[in-house]
Amino acid sequence: MKTMLQAIAGAGALAWSAMAMTPAQAADDTIKIGVLHSLSGTMAISETTLKDTVLMLVDDLNKNGGLLGKKVEAVVVDPASDWPLFAEKARELLEKDKVAAVFGCWTSVSRKSVLPVFEEDNGLLFYPVQFEGEESSRNVFYTGAAPNQQAIPAVDYLMSEDGGGAERFALLGTDYVYPRTTNKILRAYLHSKGVADEDIMENYTPFGHSDWQSIVADVKTFASAGKKTAVVSTINGDANVPFYKELANQGIKAEDIPVVAFSVGEEELAGIDTAPLVGHLAAWNYFESVDTDANAAFIKKWHAYIGDEKRVTNDPMEATYIGFTMWKQAVEQAGTTDVDAVRQAMYGQKVPNLTGGVAVMNTNHYLSKPVLIGEVQDNGQFDTVWSTDDVVVGDSWSDFIPESAKLTADWTYPWVCGNCETPKY
Repeated sequence: MKTMLQAIAGAGALAWSAMAMTPAQAADDTIKIGVLHSLSGTMAISETTLKDTVLMLVDDLNKNGGLLGKKVEAVVVDPASDWPLFAEKARELLEKDKVAAVFGCWTSVSRKSVLPVFEEDNGLLFYPVQFEGEESSRNVFYTGAAPNQQAIPAVDYLMSEDGGGAERFALLGTDYVYPRTTNKILRAYLHSKGVADEDIMENYTPFGHSDWQSIVADVKTFASAGKKTAVVSTINGDANVPFYKELANQGIKAEDIPVVAFSVGEEELAGIDTAPLVGHLAAWNYFESVDTDANAAFIKKWHAYIGDEKRVTNDPMEATYIGFTMWKQAVEQAGTTDVDAVRQAMYGQKVPNLTGGVAVMNTNHYLSKPVLIGEVQDNGQFDTVWSTDDVVVGDSWSDFIPESAKLTADWTYPWVCGNCETPKY
């Protein structure tokens, strides 16, 4: 009886303690972050893995004592590949859930949709995917590749002797801001290399496009002019699956018309028979196949967390890892999750790349990263065929677009702006 009474008393004390803790006190023990990735719709094929990556990083952080002595909680929402819904969910995360930072978005149209919300509410977005550049916001840190860290080196490789000496280029993309702006930059760059407009083909298709027969046939016709032709693909999401199947159906082989993709990694290839695609290319800043101790440790941790040794890793996962780790370090350095303090602490943050070398956050909010070009293998992995000797500083404004070339992005004194022609003292 005494034991029972003691148990009842103990339970009462616990209940009273829980009642005595106000919601504000409970919140003080937790740091919330937002996860803003499509878990349904056309982009789920790519974005779901990034949600899982953030959850793994949060789990690992909490197992190691949390952040500033507090537990980190991930608030996951599904904007469902619906661009206006991204903005609605972003506002919900910032205003209702009071998150300290958000990790999310894949397409540039989703990022453009949420940008006014982050700037209005002074939130922080960590954006982990390659994109078109031509933007620098004080409220976004861009951890994916800018065009000078992916698209331009890829075209240089295609034009080189090792890359096949391409002279004609078919620019195929999904119809939204990233492919159109990237191809605007690439067209200007190709012009600077002496490639005429008649040797450049552009075609855009909607998200989720599935009928590639006529477009692939057009590429074959374009390539029949007697000049070595390559395809530069900014096709996004699940449209890549039928695109690559149609390449195989029409017998397009890498040695004849190589395709270099900027939005196809290990995750997208996992759902495709890759045997007919061997030799086609992708340009990224990371491949799962890279042999480093840091990469091996990351893959091991991923497999243990996800419970599936067949689950692949990819470039946006590494960009998510780098951004999350830099945010953690900046919070620790600032001693607070206050956005203005963390922003200042982000400049100069360093995190080892999984491929070797060190990623550095620059004052234009872009990373310094290495560039790798890989060939598709029949096991769905990439064999690196070319890489930069060192990291490349991300360029927020392209040197090949006249109106952009004169702009500077620098969020430190005396510039303190994302698109200045002269310092703003």
